[in-house]
Parts: sequence; C-alpha cells; structure tokens
Amino acid sequence: MTYTIFPEYPDTAVLTQTIKNDVIKSLEEDIGSGDLTASLLSPDGIARAQVITRQSGVLCGAAWFDECFLTLDPECNISWHAKDGERIKPGQRLCEISGKARALLTAERNALNFLQTLSGTATVTRRYVDMVQGFDVKIMDTRKTLPGLRDAQKYAVRMGGGYNQRMGLFDGILIKENHIAAAGGIAAVLEAAFRLAPEASVQIEVEDLMQLDEALNAGAKLILLDNFDPDALRAAVVKTAKRAELEASGGITLASLREIAKTGVDRISIGALTKDVEALDLSMRLV
Repeated sequence: MTYTIFPEYPDTAVLTQTIKNDVIKSLEEDIGSGDLTASLLSPDGIARAQVITRQSGVLCGAAWFDECFLTLDPECNISWHAKDGERIKPGQRLCEISGKARALLTAERNALNFLQTLSGTATVTRRYVDMVQGFDVKIMDTRKTLPGLRDAQKYAVRMGGGYNQRMGLFDGILIKENHIAAAGGIAAVLEAAFRLAPEASVQIEVEDLMQLDEALNAGAKLILLDNFDPDALRAAVVKTAKRAELEASGGITLASLREIAKTGVDRISIGALTKDVEALDLSMRLV
C-alpha cells in the first residue's frame, strides 16, 4: 500500500522523506529494544481495527498514521473514509486497518499521536480561517512549532486553510528589533538584506508608524506590524497605500481576529496555530 498526501503539496518528495524520518524516530523512541506487551501475542495473529473521532474537527496526518503501520507491517491494509483537509464529526469512522496484530498494537500510539496532533493543528487553523471569511486576508503560521514537527505542523496549517511563512532561518529573512539595532538602523539592515539574499523573502518588523515610514522609504515590500492596535493598523494601511504587504502580529486571538481583519492588513500571523495545540480526540479499537 502507498499513501497520498492531500491536497497537492509544494514539495511532495521532501515531505514524503520527512514523514519517514518522523515515523522512524517516533517508533525508535517508543519501541526501544522491543514491545514487551505485544510479545504476549502470537507473531502470526491477524487483527482488524478502526479509528473513529469523538470530536468535530479537520482531519490531518493520514500519511504519518499510515507510515507507522507500514513500517512495522508492509503488508497491512488501511482504508480511509476521509482525507486530509476534510471536516469530520463525532462518531465518524475515519479508517479501517487490517494486518499483523503485533504491528497494529505496537504502532497504535505513535500513529494516533501524529493523527491527533496534526488534526488538532489543522482544526484550530480552520477556526481562524473561518473567522475571517469575507476579508481579503491570509492567516499565517510562525516558527513557534513543536520541536521536531515543523514540516508536519506547517503541512497541517495548509490543510486547515492557512498559509506558511518561511520554514526556518535558512529560507527567508525576518528582521527584528535586535537585528535593526545591531546593523545600525532600518535602512542599513534592509540594504544588507537585499544585497545578501536578493532572491529571498525579506520581511522587517516595525513597532510604530515612524519606523513604518523608514521601512517604506528603504524599499521594504513585506512589513510586520508588531503589536499595533486596530487604530494603528488602519493608519498603517492608509500610509502604506499598497506599496508593501502588511502583516499584523502579536497577541491576536479568535476574539480579536475579525477586528484585526477589518483594518485591511494583508496577512495575520498566529503563533497559537502550532504552539498551543490541543490534540483531537480520536480512538482506535480492534473489531
């Protein structure tokens, strides 16, 4: 059996290898020298199981789930009744699994850990995305991810309808307050950034409208407005007049989200999408 990543992903080959690496590390951490409990079962025993959800949400992580079982039993069969990015509801049967009983029970916890965590990330992302329906604004993730699961969580954000920022420090520039101070000012640091990485995304964080003016005058095309209140965001949108993309960030919650979206900013970044994850309540049972 092979698994499919839904929907089309920008770099499927890289993500496929990431999935394998994530699962190998997870299984090694859990199994160690061997699963003592599963050893109580016959090595030839066959079992069937199903996974149901006890909560509504957005499914994500099927490929990680599948890989856990396929790594331990390449002949196992997994049949899905939902796919990544789809809304699911309490009591819904998500998939059925058949294969060696030992493998099913050894892989169960790791598979559910991935599926619950990534579904939780996709679910909270969809809540934020739904809240800004009707506004021309993107919900963005950040680098505040669970250690070791950055690629996985950023995939989950996409499944929830959100957008990804840079993957890490290597593929984009975000100039913050300390960078500005160390480099000698906004104009100087932007000049250095454009010279160093002319093809990379360059974003600069500003803390007030005066700094916004400096950034615009220095040629900034992507500006993060750090902890601006709604009135300041509206003023920033007017001042910028589409010369750059504006991103609101800092302390934004579901309760304040629509008010932020109404200001006319282009992007809103939410660290809580990947940082404050509540796993979706899923259950696997032998049948």
